[in-house]
Amino acid sequence: MSTTEELFACIDRFKSIPEQSIAEFDDFKEQGGLVVGVYCIYAPSELIRAAGAIPVGLCGKRHAPIQAAENHLPASLCPLIKSSYGYAITDNCPFFSLSDVLAAESTCDGKKKMYELMGELKPMHVMQLPHTQEGEAVRRYWVDSLHDLETFLVEHGASSIDPKELQHQIELHNQMRTKLSQVMLLAADEHSPLRGADLLAVQESKGFVVDIERYLELLDALEQKLRAYLEQPQPAPKRSPRLMLTGVPVGKGSEKVIRIAEELGARVVCMENCTGAKGLDLLVDENASPYEALAERYLGIPCSCMSPNPGRRESIRELGTQYAVDGVIDLSWLGCHTYNTEAYSVQKWVEESLEVPSLHLETDYSDSDVEQLRTRIEAYLELIDL
Repeated sequence: MSTTEELFACIDRFKSIPEQSIAEFDDFKEQGGLVVGVYCIYAPSELIRAAGAIPVGLCGKRHAPIQAAENHLPASLCPLIKSSYGYAITDNCPFFSLSDVLAAESTCDGKKKMYELMGELKPMHVMQLPHTQEGEAVRRYWVDSLHDLETFLVEHGASSIDPKELQHQIELHNQMRTKLSQVMLLAADEHSPLRGADLLAVQESKGFVVDIERYLELLDALEQKLRAYLEQPQPAPKRSPRLMLTGVPVGKGSEKVIRIAEELGARVVCMENCTGAKGLDLLVDENASPYEALAERYLGIPCSCMSPNPGRRESIRELGTQYAVDGVIDLSWLGCHTYNTEAYSVQKWVEESLEVPSLHLETDYSDSDVEQLRTRIEAYLELIDL
């Protein structure tokens, strides 16, 4: 038997991971370990960990450091870029301070130019992403890019990669992605008391994990609690709109759209974005050459930086069906040209393939437009026929 209190106690353990991991990163560094700050899910965590290093997510998701960033960066850049850079120059992010080196990916032009400035603060390696996922030449290029990252890590104190350890990390990460997918689907059950903000805490915490095996144990415990809870007799739930959030990554500090939608009575049951389900269904082939398999897996991530980007539409279709969504909110940050440009085709795809209404929102990290967003989301929810 599992109670609501036990479920939320599990969620609290995930919420505490970022803060608790600071001491673990400190201990790791004292033992000579290399901490690698990363900015996107294109960074191959399996390879970084196989080199004896530990990755930590540095993507800025709060408004506070943006003002400092605008002393160096254009105000028209997206808030994610400015927040990330602001944290770096103000030294207000403990994880940036803990990072010995930075591994970034050229997912947009704004980030590329920002990285030139950030590279003056710490040793940085930028993985120059191809603009397309198509063609054998692209795959060969990305395999070479993985080796280039490995060389950079070794030059800065990491270990040469043991093929057996790389294989082990591939298996661990496949387990983690599979387990996260299972947990997210259970949490979206109509009888589950968990909401979008709770799922965000679970998903976002994976960027601050020191010990993956311990993280897997936490995921397993949450899964067991959820299954036990859902197996109990439950009163018929009040029907509420089930929403998918797609588009830009969100996190603690930039989750206002999730918060507003759920305050208005909807449930964000699925997040098809970088901090959510994007890429969780992409497993590394454990029977193929590790570098080839890693390149294949990471190139398959359906990010708007890729052109064309059919994988995103397919991901939305599959997740929308799997999670039985009643509507899709497509979120873009101001200044994020790739996601903003995809908004038209995404809306058309959602309404044609899923046959549910779609809403595109463009905003930033501030709270200045909260009431405007509330009005638009409330009007949108009235369109959903339950």
